[in-house]
Amino acid sequence: MLRIGMLTSGGDCQALNAAMRGVVKGLAANVDELEVYGFENGYKGLIYGNYRLLTSADFSGILTRGGTILGSSRQPFKLMRTPDENGLDKVEAMKQTYYKLNLNCLVILGGNGTQKTANLLREEGLNIIHLPKTIDNDIYGTDVTFGFQSAINIATDAIDCIHTTAASHNRVFIVEVMGHKVGWLTLYAGVAGGADIILLPEIPYDLEKVVEAIQRRSRKGKGFTILAVAEGAISKEDAALSKKEYKAKVAERKYPSVSYEIAAQISDKLGSEVRVAVPGHTQRGGSPCPYDRVLCTRLGAAAAKAIMEEDYGCMIAMVNNKTKRVPLGDVAGKLKMVDPGGQMVKEAKRIGISFGD
Repeated sequence: MLRIGMLTSGGDCQALNAAMRGVVKGLAANVDELEVYGFENGYKGLIYGNYRLLTSADFSGILTRGGTILGSSRQPFKLMRTPDENGLDKVEAMKQTYYKLNLNCLVILGGNGTQKTANLLREEGLNIIHLPKTIDNDIYGTDVTFGFQSAINIATDAIDCIHTTAASHNRVFIVEVMGHKVGWLTLYAGVAGGADIILLPEIPYDLEKVVEAIQRRSRKGKGFTILAVAEGAISKEDAALSKKEYKAKVAERKYPSVSYEIAAQISDKLGSEVRVAVPGHTQRGGSPCPYDRVLCTRLGAAAAKAIMEEDYGCMIAMVNNKTKRVPLGDVAGKLKMVDPGGQMVKEAKRIGISFGD
């Protein structure tokens, strides 16, 4: 009897169900006896023993279903070694749940914080398989994460829709795209949506350069400008601050986000109205796109193979369009950032897109 546990942790995305389905179908087609235990609401379910035995019916019809059938929650890695309000040792509790169910392995789907806890459990002796999920595409060691392409499609659609109203009213529009620490989603959606200016966390912007880019378009007879701005976009002045100083400044910011601050600054300098559109959590929602469905099916099948071969302690990555097992210890805690001097940024600049630098 093969017994596996599954959980989804951190922010949700469109293809979590598709990935779980891929794992289970890959095992069910090759293993005579299989039990799958689903832990509810991420690591919480593993800590407090909230789980249910899943059947084949649970994985039927979920390839196209967004969100996660198991529920999710955010459990900060830095607090995993801190007892809960009742003094419970979370790490020991997770281990006890694992051994109580006599699991052969635990399949964990999530992003960077989730991955760090997965690696902690590996270090504690549990058999772990990690599947890289995040719309931010910032997990080190894999070319792409599932959820990323679906989010690109939604963010690009938002920029597409803004184009028509921006052109009609000859306005400057800012579309705020998710991404606090990295700008992959903003970069791809900005290029795909034809944004004129793209502001990323990895490339601190100079407001004067942003204004110059808008004025340059105006001189060429372009009545509107669209900016794709990442949530974590940062000015050169703010980038020069210490982490503590910047955190204090953000806490005192009178605007809901950096996009509204940039809009106010542009408006003051140009004397014209600037509008902000925030797609927000729609970027995480809806059905997974076909690309993500294929990606998750492949990652799931590869995870199933690793489980059958008892090759644990790894993340199932996609490298050069091939699935690959990457040791968790080699990638946990690392971020994959946009390279400011990378080919894609250079090519975007070559066609006239400004990055405010």
